[in-house]
Amino acid sequence: MERDNKLNKNLKLIVKSSLIVFIGVGLSKIFTYLYRVIIARYFGPEIYGIFSLAMMVSGAFIALASFGLPDGILRYIAIFRGKKQTEKIKYSIKFSLYLLLISSIIFGFMLFFLSEEIAVEIFHNEKLIFFLRVFSLAVPFSVLSNILLSTLRAYEKISIYSFISNVARNFFKVIFIVLFIFIGLGSSSVAFSHVVGALGILLFAYVICKNKIPEMWGKVKLKNKQRKEISRGIFSYSWPVVFVGVMQIILVWLDSFFIGYFKTAVEVGFYAAAVPIAALLHFVPELFMQLFFPLINKIYAKKDIILVKEISKQVVKWIFLINLPIFILIFIFPETAIEILFGKEYIVASFALRILAIGFFITTIVPTTCYNLLLMKGKSKVILFNTLIAIILNAILNYIFIPMSKIGFIDNELGINGAAIATLLSIILTSALILIETRYYVSIVPVKRKMIGIAIISLISAAILLYIRQFIAETIVNVIILGTFFVLCYIVLLLINGYLDKNDKLIIGTIKDKIRMNDRYRNSS
Repeated sequence: MERDNKLNKNLKLIVKSSLIVFIGVGLSKIFTYLYRVIIARYFGPEIYGIFSLAMMVSGAFIALASFGLPDGILRYIAIFRGKKQTEKIKYSIKFSLYLLLISSIIFGFMLFFLSEEIAVEIFHNEKLIFFLRVFSLAVPFSVLSNILLSTLRAYEKISIYSFISNVARNFFKVIFIVLFIFIGLGSSSVAFSHVVGALGILLFAYVICKNKIPEMWGKVKLKNKQRKEISRGIFSYSWPVVFVGVMQIILVWLDSFFIGYFKTAVEVGFYAAAVPIAALLHFVPELFMQLFFPLINKIYAKKDIILVKEISKQVVKWIFLINLPIFILIFIFPETAIEILFGKEYIVASFALRILAIGFFITTIVPTTCYNLLLMKGKSKVILFNTLIAIILNAILNYIFIPMSKIGFIDNELGINGAAIATLLSIILTSALILIETRYYVSIVPVKRKMIGIAIISLISAAILLYIRQFIAETIVNVIILGTFFVLCYIVLLLINGYLDKNDKLIIGTIKDKIRMNDRYRNSS
């Protein structure tokens, strides 16, 4: 009984935070896609491709300059809070900020002075030089804001964290790119809006932390021996995360790198239209993971691994249940999704979008949760190894597939289909590895048997959709109607077959209560 109460309490906490994050992440996606759509439609595939390459390169420099400390801070603050060790929290934050101020300036200068060599020698594109030099100015802003945002998240101030990280970040970019285009800066608007947006987030995060977490700025009352122990602990955990961060940036952008190397910036632009649509599948995990990691660390600090296991399985089931219909709709209607967001010019990426959607869906089921469980256990070196394996595998497959004109029966004239297939294969293999490691180190396999039944329900709904699709013209309006019918069919079949357990019903009740409270508040005001 006590365990059920603890589980219900923590699941409610996750869902309540997820409702807040839902608004933040939802608005974030709107502004993110609006920003990318402005670049893609207004400036064309070449500038959009150059922007993507600049994001990739600057992202690697930001990860290197961060030394993995934002992740280390997130874990250690959660642990110190569980043990009520406020002085250690203060020292951890101050130590990280001072160190990263110096490192971020150094890496910003490095990117500025290496811009020409990177742009010309690697990507053979002189237009990229300007973008990299302007993006180098944002390195210190991004590194320092990441520490402040990690602190907010560790203190479980999810609504504020979500607003700054998700809404404000992308809102600033949209506002400034429109302003810069209006005053006639041309394609330079893209680079300048990125930098101004990064500066705005740093200032915003600083003001919020100053007011909401005043204790983090006080004088530290710790002996030198304790300070050294904390520094060593954070570094021991964080140094592999430095490389993990860099490698994850590389992994995310590896396809674009090889497309840019073997092909052109235009084809990078086409591929960059498929990636963010497939990334919609990461929307649902984001809702849960922002509180999931600090929460399981607090529970783990109290040595309640059974509760961690129960929470993990339930969260994975929710992600699977919500994401499955989204994946199916993207897989069946990739051309419509691309046309709505980026225009008909980018429809050549529709097959690549299908392949990427499969890969991204797999990552949301297992790796996302398993990574958090391994980090909870302090296995950052294992994650470093996994990421290295994924990069090597993906690089080899990209090197083989992108230059090929055909891969079996698949046309690969643009090279982007080969990049998508390389990513899918590397995701399948590394996901299997991560699942085995989580079972070995944490004794948790965060998967429920009911997920098999949910998958069957989704396939039945998809079969009905495909049958009806034969008799209806595939216009944007009709696709929206078909998609709505498919989702309703999926929900009805889930309810009829009893695939919602007591925890699911508890959470639905929590959501209803939250909505009723908001309605009462609006009516009373």
